[in-house]
Amino acid sequence: MELCIMIHACKIASAKRITAVVPLFPYARQDKKDKSRAPITAKLVANMLQRAGCDHLITMDLHASQIQGFFDVPVDNVRQKLYAEPSTIQYIHNNFEVSDCIIVSPDAGGAKRAASIADRLGIDFALFHKERKKANEVSRMVLVGNVTGKVAILVDDMADTCGTLILAAKHLSEAGAARIVGIVTHGILSGNALQAITESSLEKLVVTNTIPQHQNAASCDKIEVIDIGIVLGEVIRRSHYGESISMLFTEVPF
Repeated sequence: MELCIMIHACKIASAKRITAVVPLFPYARQDKKDKSRAPITAKLVANMLQRAGCDHLITMDLHASQIQGFFDVPVDNVRQKLYAEPSTIQYIHNNFEVSDCIIVSPDAGGAKRAASIADRLGIDFALFHKERKKANEVSRMVLVGNVTGKVAILVDDMADTCGTLILAAKHLSEAGAARIVGIVTHGILSGNALQAITESSLEKLVVTNTIPQHQNAASCDKIEVIDIGIVLGEVIRRSHYGESISMLFTEVPF
C-alpha cells in the first residue's frame, strides 16, 4: 500500500516515468486458483500497481513467470536463471570444487532452474518429486538422480518455513551426499525456520538480500548472504539510460 501511495504521489506530481523496484513480489505464490473460490492475489497486486501509475516494474526471480502477463506495462524479471544466475555460478566456483558438485532441485517446478545452472557449470543435476498435504507442508519426497559422494547444492527461488529444503537435505544425506548446501533467492524464513535450519543436515543456506537478512544471519550461523544490490542497481541504470541489459544474462556486473 505504501508503494502504491508513493507511485500515486509521483504520478500527480507529473513524473514522466515511474519505475517500481520490488525485489520480492508480494503474494507471488498466489498466481492461480488452486481450488474453488481461491483468490489470485498476484493479479490484484499487479492491478493495484498499474492503477496507481506504475509504468515499469523491476523484480527479482518471480515465483511463476506468468505473473509478468498480469501486467500491461514492461516487467524486468531479474530471474535466478538469468541475471542472478551468474552470481550463483560465481559463488559456486569460488567456494566449491565444481567437479565434485551436483545441482539439486527440491521440486519438479524448479527443474529448469537447476538444469540451467548445471549446464553452465558442466555438471549433473538431480531433482525431487514432492507431494503436499497442504500449503507449506510436504508429505513425501522422492529423489531422482545419484548424489553419492557429491556436494549437493539445492537451488530454489524462495525458502519460507524451509520444510521442503530441510526434508530434501535429510533425503540427500541418507542418499550418501558428502555435503549439502542450499542456495535460494528469497530467504523469507518464517516461523521456526532458523531453528530448523540449525538442526538440519544443511551445511549452510545461502540467501540473497532481497529481504533484509541482518537479524537472520546474526541468529543462525548457517545463514550466508549474497548482496544483489549491484545487480539490481545495474539493471536500473541500464533501464534508465535505455541501454541493453542482455549482458547481465551471462556476466556479473563487477
